[in-house]
Amino acid sequence: QVQLVESGGGLVQAGDSLRLSCTPSEGTLTTLTTGVMGWLRQAPGKEREFVSGIYLSDNIPYYTDFVKGRFTITRDNAKNAVYLQMNNLKPEDTALYFCAAANTLGALVAGTPLRSRGQGTQVTVSP
Repeated sequence: QVQLVESGGGLVQAGDSLRLSCTPSEGTLTTLTTGVMGWLRQAPGKEREFVSGIYLSDNIPYYTDFVKGRFTITRDNAKNAVYLQMNNLKPEDTALYFCAAANTLGALVAGTPLRSRGQGTQVTVSP
């Protein structure tokens, strides 16, 4: 099973930007070439929610409404990495952001079943 590792979170002010990265952990032999990879997030006391996904076959991105125009998901095929550029961050974006892989966008949006997911990277946006 592919293990995913996130990085790039931090504490920023409203209006700032962050770039999250998701890469397979060292020693992972299996690479992801099918399905979809993307980002979920969970804020304290709230349900986990879909943020963005990208199909590995065609690199077409998908976003939930509250991040459209602010977040951009990209993929580096050579590194099997996925990135999330987050601009104009808002306090309501504060959450633990998870990288995940699934067979379909529907599964990623639902949060289950997932082929793999990381431990998460914390994003905190102050007013």
